[in-house]
Amino acid sequence: MRAQVRLATGVTLRYRVQGTGVPVVLLHPWTESLGCFDRLLPLLPATIRAFAVDQRGHGGADKPATGYALADYAGDVVAFLDAMELPAAVLLGSSSGGYVAQRVAVDHPDRVAALMLVGAPRSLYGRPAFADEVDRLTDPVDPEWVRASLSWFPLEHAVPDWYLADRVTDGARTPARVWQQALAGLTEAPPPTETGTITAPTLIIWGGRDTLLPRADADLLAAAIPGARLLIYEDTGHLVLWERPDRVAADLITLLPDPPPTP
Repeated sequence: MRAQVRLATGVTLRYRVQGTGVPVVLLHPWTESLGCFDRLLPLLPATIRAFAVDQRGHGGADKPATGYALADYAGDVVAFLDAMELPAAVLLGSSSGGYVAQRVAVDHPDRVAALMLVGAPRSLYGRPAFADEVDRLTDPVDPEWVRASLSWFPLEHAVPDWYLADRVTDGARTPARVWQQALAGLTEAPPPTETGTITAPTLIIWGGRDTLLPRADADLLAAAIPGARLLIYEDTGHLVLWERPDRVAADLITLLPDPPPTP
């Protein structure tokens, strides 16, 4: 089911929900959309109540003129939990979606039942090499530029053409100012694990051939979260979710809380 919800933070988000049982909120990366979970969702059992969400500025969500700080994205997640009447949920964040999830887990530990960080950074602080290209973007964003930008994240596994085309569409429909402001919001914020402690059970998935985020960062992220498990997908690049949705689905199931005993 696809629907929209107006949040207490003032933005309307689009979301897709399927299944019943343990709530899991899926958070996409910068300039993608809930569509990035289209290969993962069919692999999840019906006992997972999965919510894939378009975050502000992306997909079918509102695209306000301002409000793209990391704290704004984390606030939307908490407001979404409120709107769905979920006291807590498992958060699965892909790439920078995992950065948002970390911020929620630090600021609102009672709302996070568990955390799955899929190709997520420990820190995004600082200006990335491609920031100059992003700063030069104007509307409408050229789909061919978006397609070329995918070379920033080399793939180690074949990904269906339709899926790649959808991600290009995601980028092209994202306004240039959102590309720019959201990148600034992510890279100017203090790393979440440097401002507080994550107490939720955490599984970190890292691509062994990730050329964007070094292995040392994965080790530091795992060390910063008490009890975190680190799994390395040795033959996978940065875009773990794109390349290995089957394995992500299987590993998510191992993280879920045990169901309550039957009376």
